[in-house]
Amino acid sequence: MSFPNPIDPRVVYSSAYDIHFLGLERLHPFDGRKFTRAWRYARRLLGPEIERRTLCPRGPISREQLLAVHTPEYLARLRSSRYVAQAVEMPGLAWFPAAVLDCRILRPMRFGTTGTLLAARAALQGGLAYNLAGGYHHASQEEAEGFCFYADIHVSLAALRQAGELHPGERILIIDLDAHQGNGHERLSRGDPDLFIVDLYNRDIYPQDFAARRRINIDRPLPSGTGDTRYLRVLRDLLPQLPGHGPFKLAFYIAGTDIYEADLLGGLNISGDALLTRDRLVLTTLQSAGIPVAVLAGGGYGPRSYQQVANSLCYFLEQWGDRASR
Repeated sequence: MSFPNPIDPRVVYSSAYDIHFLGLERLHPFDGRKFTRAWRYARRLLGPEIERRTLCPRGPISREQLLAVHTPEYLARLRSSRYVAQAVEMPGLAWFPAAVLDCRILRPMRFGTTGTLLAARAALQGGLAYNLAGGYHHASQEEAEGFCFYADIHVSLAALRQAGELHPGERILIIDLDAHQGNGHERLSRGDPDLFIVDLYNRDIYPQDFAARRRINIDRPLPSGTGDTRYLRVLRDLLPQLPGHGPFKLAFYIAGTDIYEADLLGGLNISGDALLTRDRLVLTTLQSAGIPVAVLAGGGYGPRSYQQVANSLCYFLEQWGDRASR
């Protein structure tokens, strides 16, 4: 297996990713508008090159596609304002009509799920793609939690398999470097031997899902406060192991910026420079092994989170976009 020649990196983004809710979204540690803030910040730094390389999802993921992973009962439960409010940890939202919550919160995440599918297809065609949303790694078949409602990776895999773009026996790699354990996609991966999961996360924070941990192939829990040196040492140790578990048809890389030292929830102590080093190590390892990769933004909490996403996106395009132009 090899990367397409030349590599054609793509950014996947839509303003429909943004969550607007009468200003109430400012009360939540997750910045619901960081997607557009990150894209515009990167646009100021990169100029029109980012526009040329941006793909825009045309609509939210369909109910039919969601039902390939989620149960009808679960999708019906998402029509409960109380249930949605509980999942986003904002009890006051339970007083709003379910249709309003669907429009303002769930629909943007359905767009983000379409974005993950679009990024996976773009990666299979051009080697690299970066979805500014997605990485909803706490959502499972019948449960929403941790501000995640749709299992975007597994929904995308189901759609690709149904369309014949992925086949039985083709190995898929999930590298989850969000600060939180990806318990949702780990639970969904039970019984699917084609998935290989790497998870490097803060062991001392939510979700501490020990049952889901049993599905992780390379499990690297770290203590709160872990800094640059230890984090990068662990990462450098595990990455060379990956090609030996392949060959992999496709990789999903959840590049959560909540490992950043100023993040409100991640509990790790990783500098901005080390965060970009992480992305460089992962992408160069996958590129050298010829594995197409769909990058998903994952978690990141606080009013400046968008800047870390934008910095990661700028590195992605400066490094790999330049190669595509040569």
